[in-house]
Amino acid sequence: MGQRDEVTIVIPGDDPPQIQGSPHLKRLEGVGRVVLYKDRPETLEEKITRAQDADIMINSRGIVKWPAEALQRLPKLKMASTCSIGTDMFDLEAARSCDVLVCNQPGRTAPVVAEHTLGLIFALSKRAAYFTSEIKAGGWPRLDNVFLQGKTLGIIGTGHIGSELSRLANALGMNVIAWTFNPSDEKAAAYGLRYVALEQLLGTADVVSLHISLTQDTHHLMGSREFGHMKKDALFINCGRGGLVDTDALIEALKSGHLGGAGIDVFDPEPIPAGHPLLSMDQVVLTPHCADMTPEGVDLLNEGAVDNVLAYLGGNPQNVVNP
Repeated sequence: MGQRDEVTIVIPGDDPPQIQGSPHLKRLEGVGRVVLYKDRPETLEEKITRAQDADIMINSRGIVKWPAEALQRLPKLKMASTCSIGTDMFDLEAARSCDVLVCNQPGRTAPVVAEHTLGLIFALSKRAAYFTSEIKAGGWPRLDNVFLQGKTLGIIGTGHIGSELSRLANALGMNVIAWTFNPSDEKAAAYGLRYVALEQLLGTADVVSLHISLTQDTHHLMGSREFGHMKKDALFINCGRGGLVDTDALIEALKSGHLGGAGIDVFDPEPIPAGHPLLSMDQVVLTPHCADMTPEGVDLLNEGAVDNVLAYLGGNPQNVVNP
């Protein structure tokens, strides 16, 4: 790649603000030239133009996506570091074929995201959004809440976030069951959960929370069949990725009254379009893909993105998702 002072590090679109102004960027001084774009690229061509001189990219916002047709036009690019755990903003196979290493931050903000997930569970079970809206409109509704202690939480995906959520739920007094592609007796014992088949989880859990990675195998993991297997009046939470859920199927399960409600932090597409059916539903709680957006979470992700760049330049790439 040449001498370090020849390295160009591009941040192609930092909107909403993530890494701009971060003290961690100062750690790249003397390493190379950092080019930061504060606004979001509007077109594919603009995105490519911004990144065409990059040896390294820090992709700070997941909404800035890199399909094959973009990566194939960036011959200088050798490494990309994300400010995230998820990597669905990159076509990983295309990145591999273009010899671009993509590095993420597994588990770095798991406590932050798990706490947000628990917050959504509480907000939904206590009908906070609905009651607030009704009271502001002059109403004084009477409707039962959901008592969570002793209820069953079903966690789909027991990576860092799902495992941390299990710990929190156990402290609350919930029973935790889980499903994942690779169950572990050691993890089950460590985090107080019990692995079951997916269909059993859906039919048993009072609350189902989604925390599995988005891949070709998990796209629309939750569809009409899966929502139909859930208990009547069960609550559904998604702090994973929007593409894990067939949104039309979720809307139908809510409209029919089969589900008791949904708490959602991630959407497909994002931002959620004006007039979307979820926006007019009483039994939903929505947050704008911000589960890790606390000062602590933002700082952890910025630190991790820079750590990955420095590790790569030091000849020891870490957290590579497409080796």
